[in-house]
Amino acid sequence: MSVAGWSDLKGVNPAELSEARLHAHYAAQWLARAARAYAAAAPDDSHTSLAWSDALGGFVTHPLGAVRLGLRFAPLSLALADAPDSAWSFAPLQGLTDGQAGAALAQMLSARGLDGARLDAGSPYAMPDCALAHGAKYAAGAAFAELALWFANAERAVAAARPRFAARGIDAPPARCWPHHFDLATLAAFPSADGATAYVGAGLSPGDHYYAEPYFYVSLYPPPAIADLPALPAIGHWRDHEFTAAIAPAHAILAAADRAAAVEAFLSRAIDSAIGRLAGRG
Repeated sequence: MSVAGWSDLKGVNPAELSEARLHAHYAAQWLARAARAYAAAAPDDSHTSLAWSDALGGFVTHPLGAVRLGLRFAPLSLALADAPDSAWSFAPLQGLTDGQAGAALAQMLSARGLDGARLDAGSPYAMPDCALAHGAKYAAGAAFAELALWFANAERAVAAARPRFAARGIDAPPARCWPHHFDLATLAAFPSADGATAYVGAGLSPGDHYYAEPYFYVSLYPPPAIADLPALPAIGHWRDHEFTAAIAPAHAILAAADRAAAVEAFLSRAIDSAIGRLAGRG
């Protein structure tokens, strides 16, 4: 694999990046709410998943009838397009509460004949606590552009890694963002060595309650003993607390002389190790 088009990361203040991640995560819930309101439901909730768009600089929904919604990261804005080739209309979020953001989106949708009140339906999962949940307003800053670079690089890295699955006869779909956890990843299912279904996921989390920084990961299920897994490149480590995965945290990536090459080596080794361990195809 080769990660082409890797964008140079600036390395902004970690606390500012964490706040930007939470604000973007909350904003993305309006896209998920719209998908639940206007799209045909899929059993795996994939109708709410989002794709990365370099042109927008953010995430976009599946088509929702005649429209598509997006979330631009810098400046953080909700976006609406009336057709695949039409220009985006933006609703900047800086200075708005989360409720005001929803009202702005409802107004945009109502103007196009959709019932904006359907956005009021609650989410089926809990969100991490954030000042936005207590009436704070959306912020702005350089961290949002940095967060966009992490996701753009992740989309490229996962695309470059997918042939490693295909070479073993395993289908790894294009990376999607799942609004619940806000990670961008592919998830491959295949028969394990004992005939059960195994899963290997590869992608990026922008940070969570496990790691307060972005991290690339390769997850394995069913979870093997990490003592049985081979060593990873220097930027990575195996973890088995609450979930089993290879992890490459942002601070280790930023310290690498060639960040794209370091992530490429990490994903290659971790994916090959995961498939080899679960499917006996090492």
